[in-house]
Order: sequence, then structure tokens, then C-alpha cells
Amino acid sequence: MKPWLKPFLAEAIGTFALVFIGAGAVIATQLPGGDFGLLGVAIAHGLVLAIAVSATMHISGGHINPAVTFGAWVGKVIDARTAINYIIAQLMGASFAALLLSRLYPLDAAAAVSLGTPMLADSITPLTGITIEAILTFFLVFTVFGTAIDERAPRLGGWAIGLVLTFDMIAGGALTGAAMNPARALGPAVAWGDWTNHLVYWAGPIIGGILAAGVYTRLLMPKAEEASVSADTGAAAFE
Repeated sequence: MKPWLKPFLAEAIGTFALVFIGAGAVIATQLPGGDFGLLGVAIAHGLVLAIAVSATMHISGGHINPAVTFGAWVGKVIDARTAINYIIAQLMGASFAALLLSRLYPLDAAAAVSLGTPMLADSITPLTGITIEAILTFFLVFTVFGTAIDERAPRLGGWAIGLVLTFDMIAGGALTGAAMNPARALGPAVAWGDWTNHLVYWAGPIIGGILAAGVYTRLLMPKAEEASVSADTGAAAFE
């Protein structure tokens, strides 16, 4: 197997899981027994992301999100070719998951929520939606850098990242659907054909991801000389 194919598959499978379980949970709210509401949907998204990131982190870095990939590219964690491969894999995985959902779930339940496609509340304008998605995604990508990319980070697997997704969805789900992920929005839109305010779910997450990467890498990530001084200081303590 070619070296690039393993991370490609990991990103596709991880994003498939996020969309199938996440959008599936949204559809399930329309079925008998599906009275778990926003909290249940948020928990489903958070748990599946935590598992998907933990399972793929050692293969691809566990991005599972074009906004995370854009952030990693801006932060010079990955190169442009890798970023493009990851985003293609994520969009493919998301689209395939949504197509399966459209075939497996009852049509009336899927239609009631446009197959789990994120939507703006009636009171939310596209600009406000972009701002909300950017803020929520900032927290998500900032946590990715702080717990998965930074070499000083505590090794928590994907659990901290999944928790951020959960509380972001609780806070913003009723306003924008709290996608924080262009692939999560694209998959159901491809399968169902509802592209209402779709640009919001690209612009907001990418802006938030880039801002988080810039803040973390420029202000919080140790520079080479700082790391050297820290290492020297640590070594001196044992002399």
C-alpha cells in the first residue's frame, strides 16, 4: 500500500463515522423513542469524534475535519499536498456516509431534518452564522493544537476534542447546527440536495480554524530558542 493511502483511508473512515453517527442522531430525533433532543445529538457527535480521533491519531493525526486540516497547514504541521489529500478524503467519507443514511433511514424522518444538514435558525443571518461557526471552531481547533499537536500536550487521545465538540453543540446547535466542519455540512447536502446557507459552513469553520492555528503557533507554541533554553534549564537542575 502506498504511504499516502493509509492516512487517506483513516481520514475517510473517521469522517464517515462522524457524519453517519452525527447526522444519524439528528434524524433519529424524528423517530419513536428519539426524544433525546439537542443534548443527545451533542453527546453522539462528541463521542464519535473522540473515538474517531483516538483511532486515527497515530495514522493521520486524526483531523476528521477540513477546518482542522486548514489549521494544521497554516500552522506548518502538514504540507499543502497532504492537506489536499486529507480534505478530499474527508469529503468523500462524509458524502458516502450521508448517501447511506438517505437509503437506510425512514424517508419521512430524514426529510424532517434534511438528512441532518446543519441549518441556521430563523433569527440568525448568514453573517451571524459565520461568526458563530468561527468562534465554535476556534475552540475546537485550539484544543486540537493544545492536546494533540503541541509536543508538550497531555496525551488524552481524542477525548478532549470530543468534549469540545459536545459543549460547542450544546451552546450553538440551536443557532447554526454547530457543524464546525465543512465535511459534516457537505455530506448531507450532497445526498439530500439542500444547499441553504451552505457557504456559512465553509467560511465560519475555516476562519475559526485558521485563527486558532495562528494564535496557538505564534503566541503559545515555544520557539526553537525557547525550547532550547527550557531544555538547558531542565538539564542544569539535575547537575
